Amino acid sequence: MGVFTFVVRKSGAEWSAKQHSGDIEASADSTYDLQRKLVQAALAVDSSGGVQSSFSPVSPTSAVFQVIVGGAVFVGGGGGAVAAAPAGGAAAADAAAADAAPAAEKKEEKVEEESDDDMGLGLFD
Repeated sequence: MGVFTFVVRKSGAEWSAKQHSGDIEASADSTYDLQRKLVQAALAVDSSGGVQSSFSPVSPTSAVFQVIVGGAVFVGGGGGAVAAAPAGGAAAADAAAADAAPAAEKKEEKVEEESDDDMGLGLFD
């Protein structure tokens, strides 16, 4: 897993970025193009898995951009979470999925207990 952090600055009409602790640099006319270039540069160094990125403006002319390559990616919502991880993180993903499953089952049981019949009213009465 690789984490690449860049300091982004605007000078005139051009955006430029320099890696915080490394040698990667890039420049472009827009932040969108700059981010694309930085992700490609990070992937050239480390292509071990999926890519996540985060662009955080600090001022109108500066920002911090971070690229994370590899590692676990968690996608979740509602009662449980689904985890996807590379081979090295498979045990953690299995544990997270196992923990989420009982919680989801408990929530479903509570939903089944509630119904309109308990109130004596129907939807169209």
